[in-house]
Amino acid sequence: MTSKLFIQAIAKFLLGIVLVGLLVFWPAGTLSFFNGWLLMGVLFVPMFLAGLVMMLKNPELLKKRLDAKEEQKEQSLVVKLSGLMFLVGFIVAGLGVRFGWYVLPKTVTIIFAVIFLLAYVLYAEVLRENTYLSRTIEVQENQKVIDTGLYGVVRHPMYSVTLLLFLSMPLVLGSVYSFIVFLAYPFIIAKRIRGEEEFLEKELDGYSEYKQKVKYRLIPFIW
Repeated sequence: MTSKLFIQAIAKFLLGIVLVGLLVFWPAGTLSFFNGWLLMGVLFVPMFLAGLVMMLKNPELLKKRLDAKEEQKEQSLVVKLSGLMFLVGFIVAGLGVRFGWYVLPKTVTIIFAVIFLLAYVLYAEVLRENTYLSRTIEVQENQKVIDTGLYGVVRHPMYSVTLLLFLSMPLVLGSVYSFIVFLAYPFIIAKRIRGEEEFLEKELDGYSEYKQKVKYRLIPFIW
């Protein structure tokens, strides 16, 4: 672990807190927004713990997760669309509080907060199984195909987990309208997966055989 990596990780973590806080609470016009604080808690507490573990156990993996600049033009568009989805979705949830739109019952939001945390556990398992994971599409030196554990169920378990995480977020916020916005994510990630698989088939030895072994990309028995 280096001081530079530590500072980079803490800076991005704090920036994330500020940005999400502004996007959720500013449109709401109040800090008295229970669902907003609930989301901040289930999102950033596990994120901090996961980052701490990576920093101590696998700083190289943490560095790869922080280096998020996507070079491929088509995939860069996917990243930008995801960012736009978050921007609109969080603002819509906040506006719902300001203008008194329908809010899901608190029991429902608690249930999805628990689902969100369980998805974080799966996220940690994916990181444990595949230390080659990066936030950009690339093939690293000595990289091998992982075909065990969750990778034996679907070809892209990280995206399966993020699908569960992202679709839970608006429901933790209690906003049906925000959830409708986040329904764009399956289509956005499907585009990324197709592009990623084309790249991996060309650049990663054994990936074509892996596709034959594991039939489903994202959701077992569906796609």
